[in-house]
Amino acid sequence: MAVRISPSLLSADFARLADEAARVEGAADWLHVDVMDNHFVPNLTLGLPVVEALLKATDIPLDVHLMIDDPDRWAPSYAEAGAGSVTFHVEAAAEPVRLARKLRAAGARAGLALKPATPIDDYADLLPELDMVLLMTVEPGFGGQGFIESVLPKIRRTRELLGRLPAGAGADIWLQVDGGVSAETIERCAEAGADTFVAGSAVYGSADPAKACAQLRAQAESATRHPPF
Repeated sequence: MAVRISPSLLSADFARLADEAARVEGAADWLHVDVMDNHFVPNLTLGLPVVEALLKATDIPLDVHLMIDDPDRWAPSYAEAGAGSVTFHVEAAAEPVRLARKLRAAGARAGLALKPATPIDDYADLLPELDMVLLMTVEPGFGGQGFIESVLPKIRRTRELLGRLPAGAGADIWLQVDGGVSAETIERCAEAGADTFVAGSAVYGSADPAKACAQLRAQAESATRHPPF
C-alpha cells in the first residue's frame, strides 16, 4: 500500500506560502490546502484566488479540502483551476454523487470528507464514485488539535468497506486522515488502514519540514509492512 504525505499549509506562514511550499519539495506528495468559510466551520482561511496563485508557484499538486457551505456550487471551480484533488464534506453537500462526477469531469480527484462523528456506513454506497475518503481525526476548523482516538475504528471500517468493492476497485480509492497526525499517531493510523496523511504542525512546526515529511513517511511505511494483526 503506497503511502502519501500531504503537509497542511494551515500550519505554514500565510505570508510566505510559496516559500513554505518550496520547503517540502521532493518530500511531499501533495500540499494540503484548507479552505474555510467561517460558516461550515468557525474559521476563515483562504479561497480560490490564493489556490490559483499557489498553482503557479509550486509543482507539488494541490490537495484542496473544502470546509465550506454549498460545495455543490463552489467546488468545481477549484477543479477547473487545476487542483489535483478536491475534497468536500458530505455534511455540506446536497448532491454528493453529482458533485463528485463534476470534479472528476473537470480533471480532479474527487474526495469525500467526514467529520469525526459522521458514520462511514451511511455513505458506503457512494464509495465507487470517489477517488478518496477523508476521515477527520479532529473537529474541522483549526490546526494544532489533539488526535481523536475514537476515529481509529472508523478508519478500519472504511478500509474494510473499500476492500469489499468489486474487482479490487477499493485499492484505487485513497484513505486519508487529517488532524493530529504526528510521529506519535501516524503509525496507528497506518495500521488501521489509512494510506494518505495530512500533517500540519508535525511538518511546519519542525525546523526541517522536508525531514519531518520523510520521517512520517518512514513510520507509516513501517506500520503498513508490519501491521499488528
